[in-house]
Amino acid sequence: MQDKETLKNIIKSKANEISNQIADFRHHLHAHPELSFKEFETCKFVEQKLKDIGISSIQHIATTGLVVLIEGQNPGKKTIALRADMDALPITEQNEVPYKSQNTGVMHACGHDVHTSCLLGAANILYNTRQLWEGTIKLLFQPGEEVLPGGASMLIKEGALQNPAPTAIFGQHVMPLIPVGKVGFRPGLYMASTDEIYVTVKGKGGHGAMPHLNIDPVLITSHIIIALQQIVSRNANPIVPSVLSFGKVTANGATNIIPNEVKLEGTFRTLDEIWRSKAHELMIKMATTIAESMGGSCEFRIDRGYPFLYNDETLTLQAKQNAIEYLGAENVVDLDIWMAAEDFSFYSQQMPACFYRLGTRNEAQGITSSVHTPTFDIDEAALEIGSGLMAWQAVCELQASLL
Repeated sequence: MQDKETLKNIIKSKANEISNQIADFRHHLHAHPELSFKEFETCKFVEQKLKDIGISSIQHIATTGLVVLIEGQNPGKKTIALRADMDALPITEQNEVPYKSQNTGVMHACGHDVHTSCLLGAANILYNTRQLWEGTIKLLFQPGEEVLPGGASMLIKEGALQNPAPTAIFGQHVMPLIPVGKVGFRPGLYMASTDEIYVTVKGKGGHGAMPHLNIDPVLITSHIIIALQQIVSRNANPIVPSVLSFGKVTANGATNIIPNEVKLEGTFRTLDEIWRSKAHELMIKMATTIAESMGGSCEFRIDRGYPFLYNDETLTLQAKQNAIEYLGAENVVDLDIWMAAEDFSFYSQQMPACFYRLGTRNEAQGITSSVHTPTFDIDEAALEIGSGLMAWQAVCELQASLL
């Protein structure tokens, strides 16, 4: 077993050595994005690059996913998992860069090209240092993070966390609010559960000039939208973060036409599973009661999505210390609770997990756009940091178990 300081320097040197290659990976993936569960060419590309490194233990899973094993010395002692997601979003890119998306209407606007490239870089580092550490590292190249049911749930069902079973898992995600060169951690509760809400309010359409002859589903829907906000403001415990938002209302009437029905779509998020289920009951009851009291009816469907994401406190505090050793204390920050959702949460329900943030912001270069926007991009200095840090986290966790 190599001493820790020497191993850190070797990993840093290797990350720097392959930094241009990692950027090339990212450029290819960014230019050829694929939507969730359609990552066929992405999967082929990743598999070929792994084979080019020399890695042969590659298993296909969930159609477009890969499970990869890299064995160090005494591989049976302990297994650690590293995960990257590979899917893109249905967004038309507005950046004018050489690696701009060539697939119209599809873009890596959430940084999954970064995650995949960094894990490929980490794979290179780990494979070429495998004589210096003990245990096994399992790499999960995961499809379909952006849509339900989430590729993580599918990988788990198909046995990605077995044979061998990892004792901990790490995930890394870009963060455009954090300057490049820095990373962020939060032990404990970190990200929210997410549920998709689909509502159909039915009434009786007709001429807008004769509302007394109609049952107006637009008016009913407006009452439902406003009333449902009471679920958060008057039923949720104020210390439990909760969000209820509606982003799509479709009436398809006209200035003088009241439609027969209105469709409503939204999202509910929280950090407490008991309250989550209770809120579902309250929303359904409130919406259906309002619709019926106004002469209409309401079909209320909730598609239960990802659970909340919990960062194991012991693992995450150690990972934060590892990052301080790798980057310096001035480059490691604390994170607030984040009400967005991530299917990495499924892994965090199965084993000790640490999901941390990789800074990608560079205001001097104008790289400030949020994820899920058509102008999202990163300072690619983050790629070298992300690759090296993932490799470092894995070997530190393996080594910690042997001390």
